[in-house]
This record gives sequence, structure tokens and C-alpha cells, in this order.
Amino acid sequence: MRFVVDLKDVSYDDVPSVGGKNASLGEMIRSLTPLGIKVPGGFATTTEAYWTFVNASGLGSKLESILRMKESGASLDRVGREARKAVLRHELPAVLEGEILKAYDVLCGQAGKRPQLAVRSSATAEDLPGASFAGQHASFLNVRGKHELLTAVHHCYASLFTDRAIDYRSRNGFDQLRVALSVGVQPMVRSDLGSAGVMFTVDTESGHRGMVLISGTYGLGETIVQGQVNPDEWTVFKPTLKQGKSPIVDRRLGAKAIKIVYEANAGGTRSVEVVEEDRNRFCLTDTEVLQLASWACLIEDHYSHRAGHPQPMDIEWAKDGKTGELFILQARPETVHSLASATSTQIYRLTGAHGEPIVSGQAVGDRIAAGTVRVVLSPEQLDQVRDGDVLVAQSTDPDWEPVMKRVAAIVTDQGGRTAHAAIVSREIGIPCVVGTEHGTTLIQNGDAVTVSCAEGLVGRVYAGQLEFTKEKVDFLAIPHTKTKVYINVGDPSKALGLAGMPAEGVGLARMEFIISSLIGIHPMALCRYPDLKDKAAVKEIERRVRGEEPVEFFVRGLSEGLAKICAAFYPRPVIVRTSDFKTNEYAGLVGGAEFEPKEENPMLGFRGASRYYDDRYRQGFDLECMALKRVREEMGLENMKVMIPFCRTVAEGARVLSVMEENGLCRDRGLEVYAMCEVPSNVVDADDFLQIFDGFSIGSNDLTQLTLGIDRDSGTVSHLFSEQDIAVKSLILAAITSAHRNNKPIGICGQAPSDYPEFAAWLVRQGITSISVSPDSLIQTIFAVASAEAELNQAGPAASNDNHKEIEASGKR
Repeated sequence: MRFVVDLKDVSYDDVPSVGGKNASLGEMIRSLTPLGIKVPGGFATTTEAYWTFVNASGLGSKLESILRMKESGASLDRVGREARKAVLRHELPAVLEGEILKAYDVLCGQAGKRPQLAVRSSATAEDLPGASFAGQHASFLNVRGKHELLTAVHHCYASLFTDRAIDYRSRNGFDQLRVALSVGVQPMVRSDLGSAGVMFTVDTESGHRGMVLISGTYGLGETIVQGQVNPDEWTVFKPTLKQGKSPIVDRRLGAKAIKIVYEANAGGTRSVEVVEEDRNRFCLTDTEVLQLASWACLIEDHYSHRAGHPQPMDIEWAKDGKTGELFILQARPETVHSLASATSTQIYRLTGAHGEPIVSGQAVGDRIAAGTVRVVLSPEQLDQVRDGDVLVAQSTDPDWEPVMKRVAAIVTDQGGRTAHAAIVSREIGIPCVVGTEHGTTLIQNGDAVTVSCAEGLVGRVYAGQLEFTKEKVDFLAIPHTKTKVYINVGDPSKALGLAGMPAEGVGLARMEFIISSLIGIHPMALCRYPDLKDKAAVKEIERRVRGEEPVEFFVRGLSEGLAKICAAFYPRPVIVRTSDFKTNEYAGLVGGAEFEPKEENPMLGFRGASRYYDDRYRQGFDLECMALKRVREEMGLENMKVMIPFCRTVAEGARVLSVMEENGLCRDRGLEVYAMCEVPSNVVDADDFLQIFDGFSIGSNDLTQLTLGIDRDSGTVSHLFSEQDIAVKSLILAAITSAHRNNKPIGICGQAPSDYPEFAAWLVRQGITSISVSPDSLIQTIFAVASAEAELNQAGPAASNDNHKEIEASGKR
């Protein structure tokens, strides 16, 4: 009987012998280290060793009797406590101790020293595609010497009977006494001096398979899993990463307030505060992020090949602070999204009126729930939690899981999207808001609240039990249409969730939303920083850029925001509209008042294309172009198209295209540039506009405003504003006719098709190429388009030749 085996001699087929965790380590060492992935070596005890221990001196029968106590009404706490005591009362067999110490001596010889050790449990029913026992069993870090090693192995055996492990096995149908435990022993990577974290090869919120989500913090990675820190996060797009590009499409700087380091004079670890300078910088460089993401792709590809189907992975990594080397510590199948169906979705929407949220944090999932608050500050208070409560805590750990599965929602002060509370909430399907910082102090025990994770990346907790709706959308029942139906997307944080909807792509991605919400600083103020008249703006810019070069702060922020939308919908097209702020809106950005003229009617003033070649904004547009170029060339997202708004004349359009070319945005590289068709001159001179642009997208709001002479910001004559007015429809028809004559695509991205399905149907009858609507109108628009196309097919070619009569009739009505 072999009680110990070298990890390099283990493969994933050896789960019955060494458990899921150690089998995965051996698989990576054997198959992936030749590809350049670094995995620490070591050894593992076998399940035969465990059974030998359990069967010695009648321990097996004692455990059976103890576990049977639960059937007689004994509490889980009592059963677990008695089982662990029984394990620890029985000494390890001498032959097992001997083999462990012999393997330890070999490990020391290979390392040339007596290294600190990581001693981790590996059960035969964990880290499998259908079961994730992450955190259920014990791990011991910074273990030193032979005595500590044997003690750690013994306590790993006992951890098979923690309350959470017993409960998890019971809920997942595992026989309590047929699950065995192996123990893995490896030299510690000195991440206490560097950084560590986890990564997933799937977006953990939306299930989008194109992303690698990386979380990291200083010190040992336990702070992330335990939810003790708000970590740094990066999102990397896999398809273009594999093409050699650098597609970091999102990043978030975490607080990283504490880190776990080794005890200086003995085994064990302790928590210390992170100095402010380190908190304000990322714990990995971009090069390291891309390296980890590339390894994650290789790991996923390997396990997917073994499984015979796509297999998203949950991976632990560490950076050695002494050598600067990166290592993979563990890889297991991701269990929440791996088997998820993509044939339908549920869309949650708040419908009740509400004020400002009590607290906000990172949203986990996309659901909404309401309930009574139960603030839990210590494990002793868990017995106060009732079914359907909203659990509010600083953080959670695996011991809390039996209670967590009974609540309606979870809110934590600390943690990120890979914290324990987030992982468990996804698994059991409840909304969770992590990293609120002050949830346990601002949310009052016993109050009624609503927890909303259906508003993008930010999760919010509102006072009171608000009304909300839940709609199931069956994708298989949605008809196919010849007319492409796109959606409008402005918020990058919602893009991954929206990408699962049956849209053909994005017909309008508003650049100004990203500038205002993610950057908040006028681009010209960044170009001229620090030589600004407004010294308060200088200080605010300094605070926001956190030492980053100001121009790079803008280009990076804008490019990543746009890239996240493009990556979410890849390879479907995404049409990005360059900035279309009005002067009063630009003036509201930090440092903006210094660069914007005061206009009586900004809606008709210095906006859109007119700014891009003007010395008053040309440098700002250069930054926009730099961001667009980075998205297409450095990140490889060539599904991005560019659209120019409010272009008044053909000559102006030509000047804008020239500026774009000067900035490297050349159409000989496959880039398409559209123009918004929203000024009557765009229609009157459509043939010439379409000679220099690759297509049109009708902006029905501005086109209506300028056709009817109505300021759409004024309520005085708002009752006359109608996109379905005969004059507006005549111009739209003329634009469509011109586009067909020039063999160019023409779509519409205004509000009218979202609000009026009959208007969408009319557009189909006129031959519109695409319709882009708000996400909440997508499904009804698809059905309206399908119905119009069916009627058109039944009526035959003659129906499409009667356009002018239809417009005339609608005008008479």
C-alpha cells in the first residue's frame, strides 16, 4: 500500500487516490509545466492512508455512530464537534507518519533547505465539475518542521467533519462515510512578500465565456476568499488575447487594507495593515495580468479537452515577492456557470419608487430580493437569522453556509466578486452586494430593505420592500429577422449581462457616458494639466489620476470602457459614437468650465463634428482617437465601428475623417466610419455624405427637433414633438432611399422605435437595414419587426413601392 505519492506522478485520473485538488495539481505539473506554466511540486498522502487511519482502533465505527446522531435530532454543531474530537483522539499510524517524513526529507533535499510548507486538504468529492467544496476543509500555511507537518495532516483529516462540510455533503447527496481525504504538501510561494489571488475563465456575474476575471491582493490569497479585503480586479478578453493582443478591458483598484503574512519566529500567519502607497497602486503589472490570463486560457483549454466540452476554471495564483515569479497553486472546474443553460434568462427590474440607496457596493448576480435585515457581527449571532432575512455582515466564511442558504440576500462590508459571500451567493442564486464598507453600521437591524443587483456592476441596498418584476425570456421562442435588431449600450458595467440577449450587436455605444461616469474630467483639462486657472480642479485631477500620467488616464479609461462593450458582444458589431456632449455638459466635467463657451442654445451650438477639428477641442478629440485606435489595434477588437455625430456639412465630415487619419484611424485597415443622420442637411445632401461615410444611422430625436423647429429641451412646445410626424417620416424615407441607392447600410438608433413598436414596423416596410433600441425594448421590437416582415412578404413587392402614399395617409390621420 502506498501512503504517499509525488505530485508529478499524479494525473486527473487519480481523483479516487488523491482527491480532486491534488489530482488537479498533478495534472498541471505533468501536462502544463511543459507549456511554461509554473506549479509548485510536492507530495500527497493517498486515500488509502486515510482509510488505514480511519479503520484503525475502530475509528470508522465511532464516526458512523456519531454521524447517525443527526438522524436522532442532534444539532449539526454537536455532531461535527464530536466527530472532529474523535479523529484527533486517534493518533496517526506510525507507518503513515514514517512515509510522510520520508517524503518531507526528499522535498527538503530538492529545495536545498527546509522550506515553509502549505498543507492542504483534498477530498475525493471536491473540485469536481458538479461539486465545489472550496473552503470546506482545512488548509495550513507557513508550516515548519516535522512535528508541525504531522499535526497539520492530522487536523486536515479532522476537517473532513467540519459543520459546513457535513452540511454540504448532505445537501449534495454524498455518503458521509464514503468520502475520503488526501493531504497535499508543497513548499510555500512567498506571496506574503508579493501578492496572490484567484481567477476565473468565465465572468462570474453574467457567465460570459469570453473573459478571464482576475482578483489580487498583497500577501497570502486567503484574504480574498474570506472576503477580508476589497481586491484589485482585472478583466481580460480571451479570444484576442490568444491572438497576441493585450485586451485588458476592465480594471478596478481595490482598497487592499490588510494582508496576511508569515509569523516571523514560528509557523502560522498574521494580518497586518497595507501601507497607503501600496493600497493606491495595483498589486500586479499589466504584463503580469496578461501572463496570468494566458495561463488561465491554457489551463481551461486543457481541462476542456479532457472533459470533451467547454470547462470554465476556478484558479488560484501567487506571486513570489522574493523572485518576482508567478505560480499557479490550484485549478478546479467552475461549478456555477459551467452547466448553465443559455436558452433563456430572467430579467429583474425595480418598479417601485425609491430614494438614494443606504449603501452601495459590487453587485453579485443580477437579481433583486427584499426582506428584513439581520446584522450579524459574530458567529454566535447566526442563530438569530430567520428564513428570508437579508444577512448583513462584515464578511462571511464557510462556517456560515448552512445559514446563508436560507436567506434572501447578503450584504457585506468587505470583499470583492471572488469573496466567499459572492461565491456562495452565486451558487445558491441570491443577490449579494459586497464591499459596501459601512453596511453593518448604516443598515439597521430589523429594518425592511430591498437588495438590487439588477442595475449593472453596482449593487444597491434601498430602504423598504420595493416592488420589482421578474420576466423570463425564452431565447428559443424569439423569431429570426432579416432586419438587424441591435441594442443601445452606454454603461460598460452592464455590457456582459446584456450580451446574452438575442441582439445582433450594439447600434449605439455612447462615448460620453464613459467619459462622464468613469473619467469625469474634461479631456482638454487633462491635456493642459497642471497649467489650469482653476486650482481646485488641479487638485481634483491629481486625486483622481492617482499618479498616472493624465493623458494616459483618459485614454486608458476610455479605451477600456469601450473595449468592454466590444468584447462583450464580439464578434458582433459595435457602433461607437464619438463624444456628443453639449457645451454646458462639457463644462460640468472637472476643469471643463475653463474650456467651454457659454451658449444660449447648446443643443444647436458647439457640438459633435464641429468640435473635432477646432483648436478649442482638437487635442481632446485626438485623445478620443487614441482610445479608439487602442481598442482596435492593441486589444484586437476589430468589431468596433465608429460613428460621427451632428455633422452639418460634407466638407466638415471630410475634415473630421482627415483628423482621424492623422491619428492612425485609417479605413484601409478595415475600419468603418458611419455618420449620424440627424441634421436635415444629412438627408438633403445624403448622396454626397454617403460617398465619404460607410453608412448612416438615423438620430430621430435631433432630426425631429431640427425638422419641426422644436427645442427638445424645452417643455413649452414639447406636445408638438413627434418622430411620426409626416415631415419627419418623409425625411427618414428619403434617407433610406438614398442609402439603398448608394448601396450603404442605414439604421436608426433614436428613441422612437423603442417607444413605438408600430414605428419600428413602419421602418421595416421602408427597408431600414437595422434598428437599435434600448435593452428593455429589444424583445418586443424583435417581434414587431418579425410581424412587419411577415406582412411585407405576404403583400409582395408592390407593398414596398407604396411608401409615399403611406406617409401621406399617416399625415392626414
